[in-house]
Amino acid sequence: MLVIPAIDLKDGLCVRLLQGRKEDATVYADNPAEVALRWESLGAKLIHIVDLDGAFTGSQRNLESIKGIRQAVKAELELGGGIRDLKTVRELIRLGINRVILGTAAVKDPELLREACRSFPGQVLVGIDAKGGMAAVKGWVEVTGVRAKGLAEKMESYGAAGIIYTDISRDGMLTGPNIEATREIVQSVKIPVIASGGVSSLDDIKNLMGIKGLWGAITGKALYTGSLELKEAIRLTKG
Repeated sequence: MLVIPAIDLKDGLCVRLLQGRKEDATVYADNPAEVALRWESLGAKLIHIVDLDGAFTGSQRNLESIKGIRQAVKAELELGGGIRDLKTVRELIRLGINRVILGTAAVKDPELLREACRSFPGQVLVGIDAKGGMAAVKGWVEVTGVRAKGLAEKMESYGAAGIIYTDISRDGMLTGPNIEATREIVQSVKIPVIASGGVSSLDDIKNLMGIKGLWGAITGKALYTGSLELKEAIRLTKG
């Protein structure tokens, strides 16, 4: 299981939100590229980036910071937040982003997802954010009537290369991931699933490692507060 550090961008800064609320942002660093370099030096092979301004507005607002991260590290990068058309997918992949994450767009416009997956096979992931088992969109502002499990199955059928599953109620709260909900998603699809939300200790990493077939786990706030050491977490997953 891969341990994936997260960098959330807002106004060009590295921040973390509580449960996805934009008014509850804590700034952790003013140079995202330096943060990325730090995670890479501690062993990260993949870094998860979210353009929070993009998630809330529907258009990329942190491209300079994203370019800076790409130029700073050799690690693979996956990026989500406000990617809602094929032109943006193409531009980001040209910039050197290894995998893009469609969230709201995948739910609202399945044809866009199909087209993106056809054009960039293996490089398009779907972010499924859920609250109480139901999918949420538009930067987590709008909870839909669609079950996360059913949505994951549908996204797989459209050609998604993987699923990033986030339990909103756990995100940024350092309360531990939702193990049962994550296991349900992993068991419902054959493509890789990455868990996100609430990963805050080595025990959480151990618990996630108990989910057979889970491909990776994203952790953010815990790394910035020091409740989880990235190097230790990576060492643990390597046995």
